[in-house]
This record gives sequence, structure tokens and C-alpha cells, in this order.
Amino acid sequence: MADNTPSERAAPPRARPVFDAGFCDEGKRRLILVAAVLGSSMGFIDGTVVSIAMPAIRQSMGASLDQATWINNAYMVTLAALILVGGAFGDRFGLARVFSMGIGVFIVSSLVCAIAPSPDVLITARLAQGAGAAMMIPGSLAMISRAYPRDIRGRAIGLWAAASAVTTASGPIIGGLALSLGGPEMWRWIFAINLPLGLIALVMIRIGVARDARQPDQPVDLLGAGLAITGLGALAWALTHLEGRGTTALTWLIGLGAIAVFLGFLWQEHRSRHPMLPLSLFSDRTFSAANAATFALYFGMSAIMFFLPMLTVAGWNISEIEAAAAFAPLSIFIAAFSTRFGRLSDRIGAGPVIATGAATVALGYTALALVAPMQLYWLTVLPAMTVAGFGMAMVVAPLSTAVMGAVADQRSGTASGVNNALSRIAGLMAVAAMGSLIGFAYARAGGVFSYGETLSDDAHIAAMGAAFAIIAWVAAGLAAFSAIIAYFGIPSKSRS
Repeated sequence: MADNTPSERAAPPRARPVFDAGFCDEGKRRLILVAAVLGSSMGFIDGTVVSIAMPAIRQSMGASLDQATWINNAYMVTLAALILVGGAFGDRFGLARVFSMGIGVFIVSSLVCAIAPSPDVLITARLAQGAGAAMMIPGSLAMISRAYPRDIRGRAIGLWAAASAVTTASGPIIGGLALSLGGPEMWRWIFAINLPLGLIALVMIRIGVARDARQPDQPVDLLGAGLAITGLGALAWALTHLEGRGTTALTWLIGLGAIAVFLGFLWQEHRSRHPMLPLSLFSDRTFSAANAATFALYFGMSAIMFFLPMLTVAGWNISEIEAAAAFAPLSIFIAAFSTRFGRLSDRIGAGPVIATGAATVALGYTALALVAPMQLYWLTVLPAMTVAGFGMAMVVAPLSTAVMGAVADQRSGTASGVNNALSRIAGLMAVAAMGSLIGFAYARAGGVFSYGETLSDDAHIAAMGAAFAIIAWVAAGLAAFSAIIAYFGIPSKSRS
């Protein structure tokens, strides 16, 4: 899967890059490699680190649940919509130049995040952060591919992929450690740390890159990008404000408008000679099944990662570092077992491995739904998340194998970009839609405040546990759905 665990094939969404002897000074390739790892890691971490910091952010700024949702979603809207054209900008204006611009936007917006005086300012800065990350992430791997000859490229890309995978899954752990050591206001330093890291990456790129070739005639689907941002943003807003019978006419109007814009986006991609989302890829059954499984799995995982810390930290008074331990198995198992499960999928086919892994995830989330009201973190929640984390480690590499194996080599970069974008859109939609669902479930369970508020009230805490159980049941159902899709839609060696 290209989202939280970039694979060796995770090239930028446009033309597959090739070695360019004039791109960098020989002997300075490591500078480019380190800069690429720093840039992509910052982008991946900031997509997940806010989940563990959200209780502290809400308490510090007095943010509502809707505002908390948008502190997460603002980043995901621009990143998901623009990551498909990030590679195209690099082709047209120069890989190192666009990568450096992305870092510049990212560190400036990170500074604004760190000093934001209000939730609205933080949300605006997160929008800019997502745009910067969309320029950094595709360009990071493209620069490595251009800097390293094929005979030594594999190890460099492997280091990039491993670092990106571990840092993505470690986002909540990093945030939890920082908050536990520094107190509630330490969440600001989670963003501030991007400044020195970004500046180091900029210096390394400046020194390492000798010639940054441009292709001024390379087209960019700007209309498609604009429609994607508008449609995703409007849909996320509408999903966030669904309130059952209390839903306003404006919410329905914006939701219908989002659907209309999305249809316009599909039409644009159908008619464009250089689409950011080539719809023809989905004519392949394996490609469609793998991406459907990706969307469902990452929808559920994103919902769990966002709402579980609010329950354990704000409701059960668990420290941030203890709450982050629930996500440690995901990071550990991905780092330890992804390669092995990738080799297994090469031997028997990706379908059975993904189906088994997704079923294991469903089992872990089912257990989580059953134990959430018990308020026994170490004895119930952590074991359930360990099972789910092991299952996710089973599907990471095989999903990438299935996606890339379904397309011709010359389209592997585009296929990776599509898979990457879909996983991020899944995260965006999960937090938006589940935010409305968990608010409704909290109220039905007798809660009179707001899910995620830090209050020592027995009824409030019980309502939070009941509401989170609903989210875990939805995630379990989606994981089971992914297992079915993978088993029947992605062939094994014996069935191919």
C-alpha cells in the first residue's frame, strides 16, 4: 500500500523516472537520499501525529469536535487532492525545485501551526501544510530514482521506503512521547520540529543537486486538481455536519454540490489527454479490487487512530505515551514482517495473503468493539490493537504488489499515485463521516457534553466508550469486506 507504507515501486504519479547522470554530483547522492527521507517523513508523520495530540489541542484551544475533525481533515484535503499532480509539477518545473518549494511551504505553515492562537488559524495552516506535503512526497522518491543508477537504486529506495513506513506508523508514538514529557502545550513543538528538519533538507538538496532538468511542455491537469480540492473539501464538510434529524438544508445542499463537482471531476479525467486520475486503470479487476480493499482498510484504520486517543486520554485519563502504545504494534509489525509477507505474496499470490490479513484486522477491531466500554486499557485494548496491527502488516506489501502487478511497467508510477491518493482520501472521509456518527452515538448513549472532552463524569465517559464501540464495529465490518474483496477479486497463484 502506498499510503502509510510506501513500497519500492511508489514512484510519482507521472512518468517513471530514470537515472540522470547530470542531476547530482557523484558522491553527494547520500545528501539527496537523506533529504528525500526527511521530506517524506515529515509529510507522513504530520498526517498521523495529530491524532494523539488532539485531546491536548482541544483542551489548550477550546476546540469543538467539528474543529478537531478539521484540524485533521484540512491537511488531508489538500494532500489527497494534490498528490496526484505533485509529480507532474516536478516534471514540468524541476524535481529539486518543486521538492524545495514544497518544503518551504511546509515549514512556514508548520511555524504557523506551532504559534496558532485559535483553532481556525490552525485549520488554515494545516491546509497549507497539506499542499506542501503534496509537493514533497512524490518528488522525494523521484529524486532518488534520478540520482541513483539502477544497479544501486534498490537499496536506496528500500531505505526510503522503510523510513517512510516506520515514521508514518510512529506518528502517534512520537506525539505521545513528546506530550508525556513536555505537558499539554508540547503539541506546538510537534509542528515546530519541522523547521530545523526542513532547513536541513533544503541545504542538502542545494548542495547535492547539480542540474535540475525541466520539461516546460509537460502538461498539468490544473482543472482536475481544482475540482478534486473543491469536491473533497465540500464532501468532507457535509459529512462532518451530518446530525441525523438535525441536519440543515445547507448541509444537504453542499453535499449534493460535492457530488456534482465529483462527477465533473470524473468527466474531466475522462476527457483530458493528460488526466491526473486515468480511469482506464480501473478496467483491470485486480487493480480495482486492490484499491477497493485499500480504501476500506484505511478508512477503518484512520477512524480508529483518530478517535481511540480521545477515548483513552480524555476519557480514561491514560497518559499520551501510554495511549500511543496501542499503535506501537502497527509500527513494529510493519517494520519486522512487511518484507516477509511481500515474499509470501510473490510465492502464492497477493489475494490469499491480503484476505487473511484483512480478516485478522477485522478480528482485532471486533475485539476492540467488545472491550471498549470496559475501560481496561492494558488488558483489553492493547491486545486487540496488537491483533489488528499484525493483520495490517500482512496486507501492506501484498497490496502494493497487487496494485503494481495489475498495470504495465510504464504506468506503475501513475498506479502508485492513484493508490496513494485513495488511501489518503479514505482517511479524510473516515474522520469526516465518523465524526458525525460518533457524535450521534455519544448523544444516544446519554452523553450531554461532547465526545473527546476531558471531563471526570461517569456518564460522559460511559457514553464515549459506547460511541467508540460503534466506530470499531464499522471498522471491523470494512476490514471483513476488504477480506472478501481480496479473496475473490485478487487472484492467487493457483487461481491465476
